[in-house]
Amino acid sequence: MEILRDLSIFWAMFHVIFVFIMLFRSRYAKKKTLLLAGSGMGLLMVANGVALIWFGIDVLGKIFLFTCSVPSFILFYVMSADKRFRFLLTFCLADTSCLWIMAVTNLLDFYLGGGQYVIMFISRLVAYPIMEYCVYRFLRKPYLELQDAVEKGWGIFAGMTIIYYILLVVVVQYPVNIIYRPEDTLLCILVLVLMVFNYGTIFSSLYRQLLLYQKQQSERTLREEKNMLEARLENQEKIRRMKHDMKGHAITLWGLLAAGKTQESLKYLEGVKSEMEMLSEQFCANPYINAIFTHYSQKLKELQAEFLLDIQVGDEELPYMELCQILANGLENVCDMLKKLAPDKREASVQMKYNRDYLIIRIRNRCAENLNIKKGEIPTTSKKEKGHGFGLRTIQEASKKLSGDMVCYTEKENFVLDVMMQVKQPL
Repeated sequence: MEILRDLSIFWAMFHVIFVFIMLFRSRYAKKKTLLLAGSGMGLLMVANGVALIWFGIDVLGKIFLFTCSVPSFILFYVMSADKRFRFLLTFCLADTSCLWIMAVTNLLDFYLGGGQYVIMFISRLVAYPIMEYCVYRFLRKPYLELQDAVEKGWGIFAGMTIIYYILLVVVVQYPVNIIYRPEDTLLCILVLVLMVFNYGTIFSSLYRQLLLYQKQQSERTLREEKNMLEARLENQEKIRRMKHDMKGHAITLWGLLAAGKTQESLKYLEGVKSEMEMLSEQFCANPYINAIFTHYSQKLKELQAEFLLDIQVGDEELPYMELCQILANGLENVCDMLKKLAPDKREASVQMKYNRDYLIIRIRNRCAENLNIKKGEIPTTSKKEKGHGFGLRTIQEASKKLSGDMVCYTEKENFVLDVMMQVKQPL
């Protein structure tokens, strides 16, 4: 009946691959990831199978950490887009969960099945697919979102999983398998139960972080909507006030013309014209995007900044929510940076145009001479600190919602923000 035990071990190794792939973020495409993971882990499974036949389960159990865990760690580390603590947590989480099932089924088979491996084989045959379903159904989506959202705080959770991984291996396999040490069975059961509470604590903490992040994102979106609507209301209020003032302007002009003061009337009309043009400034046909440009062009005028616009979009349907998030955060960055420069160096520009099926946005502004950002880097400094980067994470997320991306960098004392997003072009 040892064949059932050996098959159950390979069944476990096979499924740990799927658990890990569901939780980690690969640097490669899905097809290449599956090919590398399948071939790499396939070789490890063959090698461990030979070792199992040659040395036996007792010896293999003691060296399993070095024959399977360490090589698989190296393989997936090379493939992973995440390094350091996020990867450590994901790897140990998948491996320890599978080892936990192996330990529990081993004990069940020994005490309930007389060590005939039937219960071990059947229970593992059922337990691993159930675990995979639970991971996919309840854990995968929030865990991947959390990896995108949270930059710090992974170290303590990774440390906890590493310690429990080592603790589980030691308790179950050293100096011999737990079934040969009945005096340590209670200790092993306590460790197994404690691991459930330990992972429950980790998941609840991570989930609270995710909820906090989602709340912050929601609040930030609401603030941006509020600013956008306030900008539109402010502009409409000015127009209504101007319409109300037209009666006074008409009376003034009538009086000047009645007095024969033609030149004074023309000068007064020029003033009224300039005021009307300032209020009815139209940057593009989209009212939401126009409100953003109206609001920030006024702020840049107050900063005495040179502001150039090249907007090559019409009144076609655009994803205005994401676009307004990108433009508002980008132009807020521009204002923050230009405030720190001398008035004669305050320059900024915005370009929007189509390139096939993509809308390209480039926001450029002068920046401090000592600011150096390479392509691919995302500054994380806040407004209270030196540097640039407030709101860039929001811009990146908004662009990814539209199957696009964002890149920022500095060149020749200019900060450049390029955003690309997929939109439908007008026919």
